[in-house]
Amino acid sequence: MSRKAEVSNTIGLRVAVVAKQVPRTESLKLDGDTRLRRSGLALELNPHCRRAVAQGVALAKATGGSCIAYTLGPPDAEDVIREAVAWGADSGVHLCDPAFAGSDTLATALALAAALRSDGPWDVVLCGRSSADAETGHIGPQLAELLDLPFIGAAATLRISDGEAWARCELGEGWRDTRVALPAVISCAERLISPCKATPRARADVAAERVRRVTAAGLGPGPWGEAASATRVGSTRPVAVDRLRLRFTGAVEDQVSRAVAMLAERGVLSGIGDGPSRVLPMVPSSCGQMADRPRRGPVAVVVEPGREHLTRQLIGAAAQLAHQANRSVVATGTELPEAAELSSWGADQAAVITGTAVEEDVAEALAAWCVTIAPSVVLGPSTSWGREVMARLAARCRSGLAGDAIELDVADGRLVCWKPAFSGRLLASVTFTSDVQLATIRPGVLATLLPRSPSAGMPVELVKGRSRDRVVGTERVDDIGARSLQDARVVVCVGQGVPPDEYPMLDNLLGILHAELGATRKVTDRGWLPRSRQVGITGWSLAPVLYMGLGTSGTFNHLAGVAQAGTIVLVNHDPAAPGFASADIGLVADWREAVRTLVAALAGDRFRSPPT
Repeated sequence: MSRKAEVSNTIGLRVAVVAKQVPRTESLKLDGDTRLRRSGLALELNPHCRRAVAQGVALAKATGGSCIAYTLGPPDAEDVIREAVAWGADSGVHLCDPAFAGSDTLATALALAAALRSDGPWDVVLCGRSSADAETGHIGPQLAELLDLPFIGAAATLRISDGEAWARCELGEGWRDTRVALPAVISCAERLISPCKATPRARADVAAERVRRVTAAGLGPGPWGEAASATRVGSTRPVAVDRLRLRFTGAVEDQVSRAVAMLAERGVLSGIGDGPSRVLPMVPSSCGQMADRPRRGPVAVVVEPGREHLTRQLIGAAAQLAHQANRSVVATGTELPEAAELSSWGADQAAVITGTAVEEDVAEALAAWCVTIAPSVVLGPSTSWGREVMARLAARCRSGLAGDAIELDVADGRLVCWKPAFSGRLLASVTFTSDVQLATIRPGVLATLLPRSPSAGMPVELVKGRSRDRVVGTERVDDIGARSLQDARVVVCVGQGVPPDEYPMLDNLLGILHAELGATRKVTDRGWLPRSRQVGITGWSLAPVLYMGLGTSGTFNHLAGVAQAGTIVLVNHDPAAPGFASADIGLVADWREAVRTLVAALAGDRFRSPPT
């Protein structure tokens, strides 16, 4: 699915590539005390950064320019630079010093930005869309903010001509076409280009003079490393998987009969089609009148246009946090729902940002607003838009940012975020040293609270934004699949074992179960279904009553996206499929036979819930 970037009317591009070394997923092991076993970990160039290196080398070669790779890390990380040079980069810079230890994404971006400024100017700065061990995607937009450049996120196609970059970008719910003036920071999606991969021998053969080591002193007085970091990683816990792990074999009819009987016994089939999969109690009532509360220190929610479902969940979570500390909740953004609606979801006031909804403009306006209001917590969506806004805000305000959080807590009056770490095998707690605490929340992990009675006359203020017109044109293409998946009580997910021309065979099953169709990453990588249907660590996290996987092996990275599902059913003809260990019910069968038999069984009256 890779495409070669188009280049015309351009010569001598100066390209910088920022890359990271990460542990190989298969090498991650837990000790008996559930701690990550760090000794003996196999390390590699971040898979997402491999696209950036390949694209940087291709752009340099196509224009007769140059490509230099940058990384920050311990001595072993030099291998990242060696692989980039072995692939075709002209040289590399390794930021290596004990002073860099303990760097979070903000401290890492500060150091890399200092090195890039020293060696610049650049026409293009490339990076991977995210890091495989954390999936935050913060470095790209933070570099853009620190270097005062526009940012293009998750470019799946790229064209450079006449001093401009044109890209089609992958969003969680569709695509966005973007055009910006160079120089710019661009993150590379998997579909952009085939990854670089140099052999150990080729890496070893790279001449030492092509790798330049830079220390903290070489960048300036700092601070660097832990001293520049505004977040701290604390305790970890393994991702809880408490499943029945039943695996049926034999005749498909017998397997399906046992499975459906068990689903009925567990109450999974009751109320299918009745609405959202989970609704918790009502939004907490407002803690007194606004006049009784300090103006400073509220819990703020950054509202992305067109994301009402996610906005409601974020405001509900903010209300729960604020209720514990007698603080107010402020909803802020360029396009806000009606005041009565916001109030019923948990907001006490609103701050409307004037100007465009372009990410860098929104971040600039939010930064100025934060100086005046000094919010204690700012929550935003972990979407393409939200990640850039929040990452830019963190860089501008030098505030801590926890990305992709799936749980929120309060300890000693401070925010505690729990987020997946090490390819989702662990949940790590993240706390903050900055006054303003920022977090992006992964879509689909928060519950939708019942609305409270709206208050009359919600205060609304205007926040002046700007528009530098760096982004020349943007077109967002939505897919309703993303919103439907988040609300679905039942999700049927297809893997690469289900050919796309056979998807119509699933229509009856989807109809009987009132189910939404999801997909694994390998399916969306092949373009068989849109990225908006992807479930897993790099896709949506869902909590349906029933998840059913067809033709998928059920890898950890995929099933981590439905860890909160009520019941997991997996159908695979391979009895050794890894997903059976994380499922409640496993059917060792051909998916076609299983689907036909399931449809016949579920259509029977004795398996249908009584009418309400």
